[in-house]
Amino acid sequence: MTYSLALADPAHSSWSMRIGLLVQRFALPASLEFGDLYTPDFPRLMAGFAPARTVPALKLPDGTVVCESLAIAEELASRFPDAGLWPADPSARALARGLAAEMHAGFGPLRQACPMNLRVAYRDVPVSEAVGADLTRLETIWTAARDRFAPLGPWLCGTYSIADAFYAPIAARIAGYSLPAGDVARAYVAAHLSDPAFVAWRDLGLRQGPHQAAYDLDYPQISWPGAEAINPT
Repeated sequence: MTYSLALADPAHSSWSMRIGLLVQRFALPASLEFGDLYTPDFPRLMAGFAPARTVPALKLPDGTVVCESLAIAEELASRFPDAGLWPADPSARALARGLAAEMHAGFGPLRQACPMNLRVAYRDVPVSEAVGADLTRLETIWTAARDRFAPLGPWLCGTYSIADAFYAPIAARIAGYSLPAGDVARAYVAAHLSDPAFVAWRDLGLRQGPHQAAYDLDYPQISWPGAEAINPT
């Protein structure tokens, strides 16, 4: 069976990263089709995934197109039940679903102030009250999950799940914009930065797609941080 996934620039499209990373990390049988944002290439890509207007979009073997990242993730989980996209433990699974849904709907100030850019990192980035509130909320929900499920592994609910793929671009923002974070958040960000699937996705972002000047911000640039630079001591 053939599944096709429409995605945008891997360096800049956070929603593309969430589903693309999920597919690659769990080795799901889906081909990735990329279109460059803000170019004629992008509407040509989306024409093959009608009626979707945005990425990601998943085309099923029968031609049905599923829009919206959370719906795509749930559809993949139901079609590949043995892949383990959600935690096996019922309590962990329930919490992971809630975390993914909150990410899908929230953290607008952080996402707007710090657009995803896997090609560059900054320092001295101002943190507004609204962005600070988002960072505090992230610390709260990540700590609650890690306090409960840390014995099962380094991810939010122990094992890697859809929830972690959804928060991967947030981890990239915290690292890439040198945002303040407590010990739990920094350890969780470090887990992403050292994860082979995350590293491979960032490498793809460095190589694929044009330079998008709209993502250039006027802050001092630094080298992309490694996990050792994020992990609490």
